[in-house]
Amino acid sequence: MRATHKESHLIERIGWLRAAVLGANDGLISTSSLIVGVAAATTAPHEVLVAGVAGLVAGAMSMAAGEYVSVSSQADTEEADMARERQELAEQPEAELAELAAIYEQRGVDPDLALQVAKQMMAKDAFAAHARDELGLSGHMMANPVQAAFTSAATFASGAALPLIVALLSPAGTVVWSVSIACLIGLATLGAIGAWAGGASVLKPMIRVVFWGAVALAFTAVIGALIGKAV
Repeated sequence: MRATHKESHLIERIGWLRAAVLGANDGLISTSSLIVGVAAATTAPHEVLVAGVAGLVAGAMSMAAGEYVSVSSQADTEEADMARERQELAEQPEAELAELAAIYEQRGVDPDLALQVAKQMMAKDAFAAHARDELGLSGHMMANPVQAAFTSAATFASGAALPLIVALLSPAGTVVWSVSIACLIGLATLGAIGAWAGGASVLKPMIRVVFWGAVALAFTAVIGALIGKAV
């Protein structure tokens, strides 16, 4: 009796992981930068609060809309390619068989065996074989606009909530530093979680995201302070 085992690959997570990490990082950086910029310009707590809440809501909606449109465009392209492939399979099956056999041959399979494998694959599910091996499309790689939109909006709001809460709890005059520190800690944590979930090394993603987060915070703080002095 042949022993079997089920394998689980990290690539299966790539669809939701990309949107989740992007949304959380964007929410944390953009909202923190917005709060820091406003706090550097004014010490009025209500102005900082309004800016933070507006940034959270507007950013979450923007991320959802942008992600939905972007992934929908990808899905439209995938659907068009699949429709074309179905038509070609119906109209010229022999040419599609030769094409699939050539793909296997290019991957190192003996020509006679490649043709035999192509025939067997097409006998089982011709469209699935061509979608996977010719178009590079599979279940976990297919674009899902609704999933991407909801994931981006939810993770953006989650990331944006941290600097907003820190700003609410911080004494007047300490918002810039407290939010900046919380943001960098949050970014390091997100970088580590994202790398771990994707099976990658943790240190490099952490350093990368913290560095660019610090740059964004520094720029907005300086600009906010200059505007605050000017007005």
